[in-house]
Amino acid sequence: MTHILHRQINAVLPVASGGQGIELFDSNGRAYIDASGGAAVSCLGHGHPDVIAAMHRQADTLAYAHTSFFTSDVAEALADRLVADAPAGISHAYFVSGGSEAVEAALKMARQYFVEIGQPQRRNIVARKQSYHGNTLGALATGGNEWRRAQFRPLLIETHHIDPCFAYRFQEAGETDQDYAARAAQALEDKIIELGPETVMAFVAETVVGATAGAVPPVADYFRRIREICDRYGVLLILDEVMCGMGRTGTLHACEQDGVAPDLMTVAKGLGGGYQPIGAVLLSRKIFDAFAKGSGLFQHGHTYICHPMACAAALAVQEVIARDKLLDNVKAMGAHLARRLGERFANHPHIGDIRGRGLFMGVELVEDRSTKQPFDSKRKLHARIKKAAMANGLLVYPMGGTIDGAVGDHVLLAPPFICDVAAIDAIVERLGDAIGEALGS
Repeated sequence: MTHILHRQINAVLPVASGGQGIELFDSNGRAYIDASGGAAVSCLGHGHPDVIAAMHRQADTLAYAHTSFFTSDVAEALADRLVADAPAGISHAYFVSGGSEAVEAALKMARQYFVEIGQPQRRNIVARKQSYHGNTLGALATGGNEWRRAQFRPLLIETHHIDPCFAYRFQEAGETDQDYAARAAQALEDKIIELGPETVMAFVAETVVGATAGAVPPVADYFRRIREICDRYGVLLILDEVMCGMGRTGTLHACEQDGVAPDLMTVAKGLGGGYQPIGAVLLSRKIFDAFAKGSGLFQHGHTYICHPMACAAALAVQEVIARDKLLDNVKAMGAHLARRLGERFANHPHIGDIRGRGLFMGVELVEDRSTKQPFDSKRKLHARIKKAAMANGLLVYPMGGTIDGAVGDHVLLAPPFICDVAAIDAIVERLGDAIGEALGS
């Protein structure tokens, strides 16, 4: 009997009893390689002594102070570090407790920005189909995953969605990456014109799509074209790097590899590595200046913004990543992971696509490789893979509804930045065994 409202009411879950390095342990003594970092969260793995020590020091000093009365040294230090390493134009950080809160805050920042500069008619948000931006109502409305949205639709604000840049599913035969990028980006301009440019507030996109589609990267110059379109019509670009950011793809921010800088960026998961709940919005100077020269406030807030314990954990995580040059390891182990996945699955009759960046990789399963026909959703292949993987001592992040929220299956991999070659090899072998068992069942 449990008094917790678990995600799945009748699920019988093992009890997590500890963790060290890349492994988690349950109360029965079983060990699991955490090859998904939970949900791309545990970038340093578990039980890192430097992070735990930093949290202990902070608890000894100051656990909490409300931001209507005080700032704190550790929050200021974390903001300084993030801004110093941020894309061009980013000048300030706003700390919250997770990704959904970060997206909500970014949407409010975008709206208040246009009110402050005298363009209150800008209200429309454009995002992409099959995206995920969080589960609070504003974030859910912005996201394009229909399964998540369906029963809550009467509560959601009106938003607008275009097709994603998803080469495996939407790039036409014979179409070059450049031509496809141009066509995919043109959908944004067409939507802005349809809605009326003077009414559009923001375009929101995951730089590399995460949970709902499985590590889908953009092609060619897609985001440069998106940036140009946003600039042309005065629309803010909000990049959601809650899952793909903070080093996960091999650079601190995924958009570095696309040569663009957003007006607003959301980060979370890898920011604190799971040691404390924390997320952030990184905002550009023009947005800060509009607030500072206008009303002099951001009309928003939560009890736990800039929480000292959360900021201390996040600062320690970021210091370890920099000190130990872990982004270099993400690049090296990401290349090894991609190579090993290719060796294991390239000729597999039911693996349609292997994709991603760095230690953020997705494997899409299909019933027929030649037609890309997905498996019947009633089979719940993704759930079978998760179960088989756990039985093999492996934690991965499978999901259904890959294509449109209803059909398609993929497995997301997001192992810790501290992985070595042996760990990557073990992950791929155990995943291969789990997929084989799930397909045979």
